[in-house]
Amino acid sequence: MTDVQTLSASYPAPGVLSRIFRTELDGAPNDGHEQVVLCHDRSSGLKAIIAIHSTALGPALGGTRFFPYVSEEAALEDALNLSRGMSYKNALAGLDLGGGKAVIIGDPTTAKNEAMLRAYGRFVQSLRGRYVTACDVGTYVQDMDVVARECDYVTGRSPEQGGAGDSSVLTAFGVFQGMRASAQASWGQPTLRGRRVGVAGVGKVGHYLVGHLVADGATVVVTDVSEAAVNRVRAAYPDVEVVADTAALLQARLDVYAPCALGGALDDHTVGALGAAGTAVVCGAANNQLAHPGVEKDLAGRGILYAPDYLVNSGGVIQVADEFESQHKGGYNFDRAKTKATRIFDTTLEIFTRAAADGVPPAVAADRLAERRMREISALRSVLLPGARRS
Repeated sequence: MTDVQTLSASYPAPGVLSRIFRTELDGAPNDGHEQVVLCHDRSSGLKAIIAIHSTALGPALGGTRFFPYVSEEAALEDALNLSRGMSYKNALAGLDLGGGKAVIIGDPTTAKNEAMLRAYGRFVQSLRGRYVTACDVGTYVQDMDVVARECDYVTGRSPEQGGAGDSSVLTAFGVFQGMRASAQASWGQPTLRGRRVGVAGVGKVGHYLVGHLVADGATVVVTDVSEAAVNRVRAAYPDVEVVADTAALLQARLDVYAPCALGGALDDHTVGALGAAGTAVVCGAANNQLAHPGVEKDLAGRGILYAPDYLVNSGGVIQVADEFESQHKGGYNFDRAKTKATRIFDTTLEIFTRAAADGVPPAVAADRLAERRMREISALRSVLLPGARRS
């Protein structure tokens, strides 16, 4: 049974809000979460959810998303899905870390303030290391510096504060490694040279990914709802083609489609459009790309090779994990983290090989490998040998 805990600072009993959360959580199929914490602070306006999916491999590491959800139910659903994805991501990345995620409900452009971030930091601190936070959509390095003023369990801080800085750098690098592996599996060469790649979303990660693709010789087509993000890409890479929206991108006759915005990007309509356009590979940075169960089978049935999102976008968590784990070991080392992120290429090829051997989609093969590691290491940690250290 999942532990649903309400933490409140100068805030009245959450009442309806808490009941909504508990009802939604109790009705969630195959939930499996260890703990869900509801955080309220009236003085700052903070309303947040911290979801800890698994600590089988170690403390639950995952970012903090600051987003104007349409409802508390939508926020909870996102927290549950994202935290589960973090468990699988950290497991496949070979990290001794479990999976968690936090969401702050509100518009980060208008609601975010120092008091709110510091209140949030105190809630994270109260979990005493079961959850370690970092950046995500709507939060940035500077925000983590503020959270860290109240909390020891923060990563993704600025280099000036002893942190690793922007994790988007290695997230994009890892996605590029996964894309190279996809090219190897599809066309026999680990390069995107001469291929037409569509990137949907050129914000933090997508912008860096475009740079890798251009350097590798790909023809790149992009779209984004943010005009500023598009203009930044145009300024840096004048030869990149820009289309009006995702619908236009899906019709652009792509070899590779890279969803790099929010989740749920691969639904029945999108997969149908990709199949009709002859797209061979889907590999992008967005989390939770599959809109519903069965999409992975539809992709495979149409001959589209899907690189599981939580596998290829794990470069960022590898970066922040190095920062967190090295706090008492000489500090963060970018080259060491990048070397680990390079291995995403090999792991992606391994997943494709396992999928072909077992006759299942790559997403299923990836789930199986992640679940096996969580199961085996959890069993190992349950036995405390004489003189061993309980982590």
